[in-house]
Amino acid sequence: MTQEASRINARGYYDGLGGGVYIGLPPVINFGKPALRDKIVPEILDGKKLICLCISEAFAGSDVAGLKCHAKRVADGWIVTGTKKWITGATFSDYFTVGCRTNQGGMVVLVIERGPGVETKPIKTSYSTAAGTGYVTFENVHVPYENTLGDDNGGLQVILSNFNHERWGMACGSVGAHRYIVEECLKWATQRQVFGRPLASQAVIRYKLAAMISRVESAQSWLENITYQMNHMNYKQQAIHLAGPIALLKRYCTEAAQETARDAVQIFGGRGITKTGMGQFIEHYHRTVPFDAVLGGAEDILGDLGVRQAMRKMPKGARL
Repeated sequence: MTQEASRINARGYYDGLGGGVYIGLPPVINFGKPALRDKIVPEILDGKKLICLCISEAFAGSDVAGLKCHAKRVADGWIVTGTKKWITGATFSDYFTVGCRTNQGGMVVLVIERGPGVETKPIKTSYSTAAGTGYVTFENVHVPYENTLGDDNGGLQVILSNFNHERWGMACGSVGAHRYIVEECLKWATQRQVFGRPLASQAVIRYKLAAMISRVESAQSWLENITYQMNHMNYKQQAIHLAGPIALLKRYCTEAAQETARDAVQIFGGRGITKTGMGQFIEHYHRTVPFDAVLGGAEDILGDLGVRQAMRKMPKGARL
């Protein structure tokens, strides 16, 4: 579904449509109390309500441990105060899955319903307000204890367990959009006439196309390899064995996509920087594809995570 949906090549709409469902809702499904799940999940899947994931803050992104949004434990629940930034779907969401710091120094994840004390403001980005990217403010918001996901100070586990599937989903979308752009380039290279011959008759163009195809097919192959492993491991096994490989996969997909975006603009020429006409999808892709390299963890962070996990699994006595 993700790979097909990405082919509409409208990043704002695509992120706003699916982001909440596949990154905001899973923590509710996996860690929410039965009554909370029974209330929220049907509303979201029926399209009656919308949800978003609120982790990033002005001073904490990939560094989840740096969260400052605070949840104070009270008799019947929590009082939440703080802010979240760059939250996809925030401006139109009814529910917010929020990571907070507690008085004990740990973390907790809460489901906060839009209401008194909850304010959202749009953030202008390079693509579209259809993504609902926003700045969220929580001002002394009372949250019932029943809206706690997982344990009182077990929020970090909830957040990290969600990251693997989030990054895997982003890799799916990245490869799907990447493939569509390669298709556009192949069609244009056979249609466009230069010096009386098809553009594809130029060796330099065929070289670019060969590199594009190699990148997207290798990304697809790696994605399918990891997906197979995910389908043969439980959630805990995935967290132990696949966090590093998924991080490296997502990093590779976004790096490869940006290379293809640059080559696609060269193949389309002026049309590749024009927002209308035959090159409009190329222009849009080149402008928005860098977002994938930031969402779900920056490329440098993911690369470091993957290598550190690999190093931890190396035999202690391994020597040349």
